Amino acid sequence: MKKTIAVLPGDGIGPEVVKAALKVLDQIAEQYQHQFEYRYADIGGIAIDLHQTPLPQRTLDTCRQSDAILLGAVGGPKWDQLPSHMRPEKGLLQLRKSLQLFANLRPVTCYESLLEASPLKPERIKGVDFVIVRELTGGIYFGEPRERRYDNDEELAIDTLTYTRKEIERIVRKGFELAQVRRKKVTSVDKANVLESSRLWREVVDEVAKEYPEVSYEHMLVDNAAMQLIRQPTYFDVMVTENMFGDILSDEASMLTGSLGMLPSASLSAIGPSLYEPIHGSAPDIAGENKANPLATISSLAMMLKYEFGLEEEAEALDEAIESVLKKGIRTADLASAGVEYHSTEAVTNEVIEQLSSIRV
Repeated sequence: MKKTIAVLPGDGIGPEVVKAALKVLDQIAEQYQHQFEYRYADIGGIAIDLHQTPLPQRTLDTCRQSDAILLGAVGGPKWDQLPSHMRPEKGLLQLRKSLQLFANLRPVTCYESLLEASPLKPERIKGVDFVIVRELTGGIYFGEPRERRYDNDEELAIDTLTYTRKEIERIVRKGFELAQVRRKKVTSVDKANVLESSRLWREVVDEVAKEYPEVSYEHMLVDNAAMQLIRQPTYFDVMVTENMFGDILSDEASMLTGSLGMLPSASLSAIGPSLYEPIHGSAPDIAGENKANPLATISSLAMMLKYEFGLEEEAEALDEAIESVLKKGIRTADLASAGVEYHSTEAVTNEVIEQLSSIRV
């Protein structure tokens, strides 16, 4: 198989974790006789520095002409004082909108070997395995008007939350489709006791659910969902929700695994290539120090192999290699216990490659 991948390293630790992931992908290519061509482009803060825009047209064109996209991270304090339309994060939002990356899949799996890394008791998180399906191109992050102004000498900030029925149907259907190949259970998260957009959301869920009679479903208010993620995380299978709720809940869920550095994601497109990225930020405080956890980015590659290229055997091998590394006690600093020596980004990456190479094809 020959595929072209747009590579957007971005800012902070982004270039480091992307470099690590591509070393692993090179091993996959050699081991399974594939060809992956990498096309690099700028996004976020580095793009602002070099091109005066967080999303250059060349970057957008490169993504559209590729079979998949791998992203590192964007942002950092260097650009915090820029106006909102020039912030690094704006480049990522524009990319999502331009490529219609409407469905963000965030799997949350607690590895047996990492139970001690979570702040929750091991018996509470053992067996956790669910997916958050987050709507990614609508909601308050994209609503208009969005402004700050003065009204009768009082400073006022306005953000607008909007959803169309079509947008809701599209993401809810993706959640039910995913549940069909898992444990056949959907939890739809909203705030229907307060928000009109959530009341529409709930109506659409009820309608779409009729198309999937073999899948059970329920509605859950977002504040209750936040509580249940900590109280009984093994309860969930597929959680589908709107943009901002999904953003917050998935970061909360990362603590079940012990670190943001463990969580991959896939942003599926309605019209073209999808985007794969770790959910952690740019972590500028450790950038360039060879300390970043590469496993979320490497796991994102496994999602790319499975969802974008249909290479399930390769994806399973990569997941197996990651689990083997963790069982050996190989940890980056974010996962290491107090007083325990941790391993560098490069060392963890090399261990993954070593475990991969031992898998018989």
